[in-house]
Amino acid sequence: MPHATEQGKEAIMKKYAEITSIPYLGAASTEPFAFKYYNPTEVVAGKQMKDHLKFAMSYWHTIDAEGADMFGSGTMDKSFGETDPIKKFEKKADFAFDLMNKLGIEYYCFHDVDIAPEGKDVKESTEYFKHMVDYIYDLQQKNNKKCLWVTANNFSDKKFMCGAATSCCADVYAVAAAKVKAGIDAAIKLGATGYVFWGGREGYETLLNTDMGLELDNLATFLTMARDYGRKNGFTGDFYIEPKPKEPTKHQYDFDVATCMNFLRLNNLTADFKMNIEANHATLACHTFQHELRTARVNGSFGSIDANQGDPLLGWDTDQFPTNVYDATLCMYEVLKAGGFTNGGLNFDSKTRRSSNTFEDIILSYIAGMDTFALGLRKAVAMIEDGRIDSFVDERYASFNSGIGKKIVDKSTSLEELTDYAMGLGAIEVMSGRQEYLENVLNNIMFNN
Repeated sequence: MPHATEQGKEAIMKKYAEITSIPYLGAASTEPFAFKYYNPTEVVAGKQMKDHLKFAMSYWHTIDAEGADMFGSGTMDKSFGETDPIKKFEKKADFAFDLMNKLGIEYYCFHDVDIAPEGKDVKESTEYFKHMVDYIYDLQQKNNKKCLWVTANNFSDKKFMCGAATSCCADVYAVAAAKVKAGIDAAIKLGATGYVFWGGREGYETLLNTDMGLELDNLATFLTMARDYGRKNGFTGDFYIEPKPKEPTKHQYDFDVATCMNFLRLNNLTADFKMNIEANHATLACHTFQHELRTARVNGSFGSIDANQGDPLLGWDTDQFPTNVYDATLCMYEVLKAGGFTNGGLNFDSKTRRSSNTFEDIILSYIAGMDTFALGLRKAVAMIEDGRIDSFVDERYASFNSGIGKKIVDKSTSLEELTDYAMGLGAIEVMSGRQEYLENVLNNIMFNN
């Protein structure tokens, strides 16, 4: 009998073409090309695991990214032997659906330029895009897959160097609008349940050259027009804002969930827009992933998730595949408390490391991310069923269940009444927060099989 390490070595040498599907073999397995914790049809808390998690493939990182960074060229070739632009993108699409089939992933997400080449002008680019949407529609039907959401890349091309919906140039604004219209049309055709706005260039480098008021007004007008067009033409899904405080722009207007909520409320957009929350963007905003999810949840704007993780030692968006089970657990706790996903899902906005440069590495990375969130789901359910943390929080705020506390919650008191009440109080004892105890409870739940 070979040692487990020898089995792993033999298995990891398996070639992409040899992999037909990724089985669930359980936690005891050492097979690299198998799920240890993600069992898609297993019923957890009343739903199949795949319905709780609604995994999606990120087209840009998975299908297009070739491992290039600002200091070096790509380490992967994803041209699939094609030089003709359209044929190359058709081959990319074929690969995308083959990959989803192998992994058992039902959903995918994309930017317009992820799936189609850019032409010499807006008209030609739009024609290319429509062709590829038709091509992907056919693949989607044949492979029983679904589009989670669509978005427009209004940040990469040099014309967007000063923004898109917040550009100082009206012509650029019009181009951005045309791209979003085409994207919404694609979302409708593909049956997508979401359309995302990430303001990568919607912000400023310096206020010395910025009319902030005009930019924010124009952004609100842009989102309103997009909403109106979508609803008029049959898009029934959610529009999403994806917060990020910086990178590539020094200061982006969609800084974090709280900032976005203020903007949406100010412009009467809360009925149609929710949050697409990315873990690494939360890190850049100096928040935890759980904080951003909780903020969205308590504001009734939880929508969808871009799952990844960053390195806390680095100050940029590294888009690593998520492997932190604690973060995944606290994420899924918030998702469950929010009632689960509706139109949204869990998209792996993640890329393999530059040195993990094979197609096999892509498979292994998705397995790691999917297993991590499957573990997170299991442990989040355990947190809720255990009840110690929720019960402690209820007890901590029990003073608001009756008496003057209930009046505060009901908004039926006044400063005068509260003052009279306070005047009659003696010594006040505030309940201990018992943070360390609760952190140990979480450890107990995490490591109790």
